[in-house]
Amino acid sequence: MTKTRIITLFLLLFAAIVNAQQKVIQLYNGVAPGSENWTYNEQEYTAGGTPLVYDVSHPTLTAYLPDPAVATGTGVIICPGGDFYILSIRDEGTDVAKWLNQRGIAAFVLKYRTGQSLTTDPGKELSENLHKNDFNEIIKPMVATAVADGRAAITYVRTHAADYNLSPSRIGIVGFSAGATVTAASGFNYTANDRPDFVAPISPYVPPEIQGAAVAGDEPPFFVVAATDDELSLAQHSVNLYSKLLTSKHSAELHIYVKGGHGFGMKKQNIPTDTWIDRFGDWLGELGLLKPIDPKVVTHLEEDEKNRKINAERPAKDWAFIKKYEEENSKVPAPAADEDRVVFMGNSITEGWNSWGNPVFFTGKPYYDRGISGQTSGQMLVRFREDVINLKPKVVLIMAGINDIAENNGPSKLEDVLGNIVSMAVLAKAAHIKVVLCSVMPAFRFPWRPAIDPVPGIAKLNTMIKDYCDQNHMVYCDYFTAMADGRRGLPANLSGDGVHPNLTGYKMMEPIAEKAIAQALKGRD
Repeated sequence: MTKTRIITLFLLLFAAIVNAQQKVIQLYNGVAPGSENWTYNEQEYTAGGTPLVYDVSHPTLTAYLPDPAVATGTGVIICPGGDFYILSIRDEGTDVAKWLNQRGIAAFVLKYRTGQSLTTDPGKELSENLHKNDFNEIIKPMVATAVADGRAAITYVRTHAADYNLSPSRIGIVGFSAGATVTAASGFNYTANDRPDFVAPISPYVPPEIQGAAVAGDEPPFFVVAATDDELSLAQHSVNLYSKLLTSKHSAELHIYVKGGHGFGMKKQNIPTDTWIDRFGDWLGELGLLKPIDPKVVTHLEEDEKNRKINAERPAKDWAFIKKYEEENSKVPAPAADEDRVVFMGNSITEGWNSWGNPVFFTGKPYYDRGISGQTSGQMLVRFREDVINLKPKVVLIMAGINDIAENNGPSKLEDVLGNIVSMAVLAKAAHIKVVLCSVMPAFRFPWRPAIDPVPGIAKLNTMIKDYCDQNHMVYCDYFTAMADGRRGLPANLSGDGVHPNLTGYKMMEPIAEKAIAQALKGRD
């Protein structure tokens, strides 16, 4: 085989590998809402050696996936810029994707809808339009459709996180210029499905109507970059956005460079703006997003999902899964006279604690874990005698409610959930067992129930549980306050999926639990 043929074969093989790692996804089934009458189709041209895309009427995502050996479980949607008329698909798209892939991050380049170019030179046409006094009014409809595409992209990646080996609580978005507008807008006025977990607008145009009247309090962390010499005079937009977040005491980082111009993206200018993306990497590292998801977490999530399915299909005669701990309970000896026996009663968060989470916490202690993945408070109440009272503990920690809010067994009223928790507490007290009622853990979304927004339900139920404890002189074990982030969810450094703690999360819970146990043993209730 000749040297030329070998090189050609290598290049073809390399191209096949690259193409195999890319997947083009149609963002909508059918025509994108709001552009039903758009008749133009996507085109591409090159200006100054830079590939540019224009006339986009059918938005797509192109997936660039990292080597599985270095994959972190983090995903980023990339929004190229171009003033809503063109997309700088390389400097602010694919080059960013390659950088992210090298660090184990899955990248999804978004081609959002753009305005129609009326000439064969969209770059020149855009340059002329920029100087028109009514340009901002002209692009308003395009801003709206582009922002909608950004939100749809986040929803798609989160919904299909498992397909790309991603954590649904590690989905962020970065964008440039017009793409930065799309990016920044996604950090406000979102739903549980389309809320990004982190936001990085680079040289953004962010008018007040994009932000909303005020910061809601659970916005994702922001990483904002701009140059003072921005030709469109947009640096002030970045400063104003940062100031607004800072005033609300929200997580944000701002970098303003002296030089760089507008739309520097991944261009090499041999000035400090060339390293902005390294600072972005530093920021991602601080958020814990460059570390791979603990394999134990992934395994547990798979097991938890299996348990939920089993739970849903379990015959009515063992709806509460009373037999799960039947054999283990039969082997538990009567407590010694001086034994401070404790039972942890709960769901997957409790069950995971002594299995994959941090079993060391239970080693050598008279602690018994009786959690079952996917269980609601009603199921726990049914098995309370078998798994708690019959073990004769001095203290029981009851953690219940999150799966009720997730509607694992169908819709339920929070008053009924509290009633189940109170019933368990009353049964325990009748058996002379000290009661600790635990807060529901923070969760911004449920990976298995993405349509449900858990934040308000968790907040209200925790208030109800705490009020009951205060009124009845019981110990309230407050994990929520110590562990919730600004969005009232579990931060990435404490959880792999935003619901179940990782080792760091469980280690944070342990002193809180032991303090509550000590208070109960002293006779709080």
